[in-house]
Amino acid sequence: MISVALAGKPNAGKSTFYKAATRADVDVGNYPFTTIDANRGVSHVRTRCPCLELESRCDSENCRGGKRYVPIELLDVAGLVPGAHEGKGLGNQFLDELTNADVILNVVDAAGGTNAEGEPVEVGSYDPIEDVNFVEREMDLWLAGIVDRNWETIERQSRSPEFDIESALTELLTGIGASEHDVAAVLRQLEYPDDPMAWDDAVREELARLIRARTKPIVVVANKADIAPPENIERLREAADRVVPCTAAGELALREAADADAVDYDPGDDDFQIVGDISDTQQEGLERVRGVVSEWDGTGVQTALDEAVYGVLNRITVYPVQNETHWSDGQGGVLPDAFLLASGATPPDLAFAVHSDIGEGYLHAVDARRSRRIGEDHELAEGDVIKIVSTAN
Repeated sequence: MISVALAGKPNAGKSTFYKAATRADVDVGNYPFTTIDANRGVSHVRTRCPCLELESRCDSENCRGGKRYVPIELLDVAGLVPGAHEGKGLGNQFLDELTNADVILNVVDAAGGTNAEGEPVEVGSYDPIEDVNFVEREMDLWLAGIVDRNWETIERQSRSPEFDIESALTELLTGIGASEHDVAAVLRQLEYPDDPMAWDDAVREELARLIRARTKPIVVVANKADIAPPENIERLREAADRVVPCTAAGELALREAADADAVDYDPGDDDFQIVGDISDTQQEGLERVRGVVSEWDGTGVQTALDEAVYGVLNRITVYPVQNETHWSDGQGGVLPDAFLLASGATPPDLAFAVHSDIGEGYLHAVDARRSRRIGEDHELAEGDVIKIVSTAN
């Protein structure tokens, strides 16, 4: 399962985002280090379900009228403070949790209502741009520290006639979530001496920065956009490549209202309808949320998750079936499963994603939408419905 981690300083709204996105019961408070132990939960990305092409909707519990929600892991840990890479606050605990994350959502207090340590200050008095740079810097220095602590080992290895610096760096960096391909790509970008004895801190820090940028890409979530000065949102968009305006509190309010049958709302919708009896105070609060949803085409929570997975990670959703005519599994369930695959994935990749035995016994695949066999080098696309024929079926 793809892992998305929430980063940011204390009191930026990470736990509110997490609670809204997972509906898990976690502490949410207006003070630093509300979160101490890491929270791991299941959230979802949203896409168009192929069942919209059928006469009736599918049987998946993750489909709501043709809106398909595909599970991902969401991780929320303690907030970062300056010096986190040196262990200040709960920094080591947080940064170590990032090792296996595929993408980072940097939740920023766009309202500028909290200082660098997450303590409340007057709205607009703190520059949220500092939080964008701060998280990247702490992550880069954390990775550079790991490289530094292991450099003596690499220097000792270099005394061997068979020493290869690329292999040594690959062994080190795959331990913090990089693949062999990632390391090779980064080393092509980096100017470095062949002798590790000649490396200085600047080269090691640049290595760490490039590895972080490739293996831990970041989407900035401009949280508290409902109370943020408008210029803050614009400045954040200028400061980072991917910025999503967001009100995590608004999303949480809508999901709680939907759970209580007070509103008709699905995560990621750009509007909602009040359908139950609510108080005047609740009505006023929901109308404030409606204003934000209208301005930003949603609360931003679902948009941020979708941007992280479909945008940054460039994933596609593919639906395996056993019956290519009815798009069903062996029990007759229509489109019960959905898999997030890397762009460029092929039918054998899907087979292995379903089960290693099916992958190892792969024979051929059928495009169920077009009722034709496809080759094993065929690149799958978003929304494909595929029958895998395997000796393990």
